Amino acid sequence: MKMTLSTANSNSTILTFADFKEITKARLALSVVISSIAGYLLGAYEVNAVSLFLLSFGGYCMVGASNAFNQIIEKDLDLLMNRTRNRPLPAGRMSVNKALSLAILMTVLGIISLYLLNPQTAMFGAICIFLYTCVYTPLKTKTPLAVFVGAFPGAIPFMLGWVAATNDFGIEPGTLFMIQFFWQFPHFWALAWMLDEDYKKGGFKMLPTGKKDGSTALQIIMYTIWMILISVIPVFGITGRLHLSVAAAVVVFLMGLVMLVFAFRLYERRDNKSARILMLISVSYISLIQLIYVLDKFI
Repeated sequence: MKMTLSTANSNSTILTFADFKEITKARLALSVVISSIAGYLLGAYEVNAVSLFLLSFGGYCMVGASNAFNQIIEKDLDLLMNRTRNRPLPAGRMSVNKALSLAILMTVLGIISLYLLNPQTAMFGAICIFLYTCVYTPLKTKTPLAVFVGAFPGAIPFMLGWVAATNDFGIEPGTLFMIQFFWQFPHFWALAWMLDEDYKKGGFKMLPTGKKDGSTALQIIMYTIWMILISVIPVFGITGRLHLSVAAAVVVFLMGLVMLVFAFRLYERRDNKSARILMLISVSYISLIQLIYVLDKFI
């Protein structure tokens, strides 16, 4: 009996932790934390361990809260889609009240943590939660412009790290914001292309034309080109303290060209396989570009 109770408690703990990861979208939240850390390292004169902890903890809470609010609002729609019907709320493993309490707690903890860094960081964190929850989420079933709106909170983390390190918003964090802002369109539209049939079950309008057509693929190409151009601007010395060496700029440019090649492949083939490859490459791109920017500063 003791072993049975112990096993049950252990399974319950594992399940609760798994549901926490699911409702906060742990992998996405961790990628946001890494992005904000990269921005911090680029902006910091000296790296402070306490500041890094507050940024990481606050950043996770910020994203986790946004995702929890999102899943509360969309719980009935999530039940209609294959990829989301097993989430904690539609599957009935977590109550709305429990999810709401978690979202509110994480919001408070996140903003307090970011405020301890400086008020501007907390302000941008609060803006991120508001835009994602109150604007982007409701618009998803109304208009494809939701993706444009969602790109704003999605682009904040890279910039947020710089603001956390400097308590200043200028051309440097603005440039980091623009890189991640334009990156999101090819990344998310490639993902939406793959999941279009499932999204339609939930009534979500995520592709710019509403179809997996040449016009959508062309817009992916255009935003990829803008992303490439903005990502190398620091090499020209016009972005304040945000610098990029010629060698690093060449690597970043070539990485962007690889992504552009696969964007053209999607335009030519217009299939889910090409969209999936582009999506995966885009994930690698944003991770590598942040790494290159940081290494270029310290090497």
